[in-house]
Amino acid sequence: MNFVGDLFLLLGALFTFLGAMGLIRMPDVYSRIQAGTKAVTLGLLSILLGVALHQPEWIPKLLIIALFVLLTNPVGSSVLARAFLRSGIKPVKGEER
Repeated sequence: MNFVGDLFLLLGALFTFLGAMGLIRMPDVYSRIQAGTKAVTLGLLSILLGVALHQPEWIPKLLIIALFVLLTNPVGSSVLARAFLRSGIKPVKGEER
């Protein structure tokens, strides 16, 4: 189980890194929110699964953390996107940068 747990920890680190790269590379704030939220959520869930495979006695606490993240990340990103839209920031269309 340690090997599989290590793989999930590495996968989670990779997704988190890709989410950070998406924050740098995306052209506008709306794309950055999406890249950050989706990749980092998947990365964190993979990390939690890897930790659960290493420490099975922590599973109830890890499930609570996963549930909290799954409920708050989409709501937080949606609120941020709505605030940016209401403040007048337009999404980038096409090849504009």
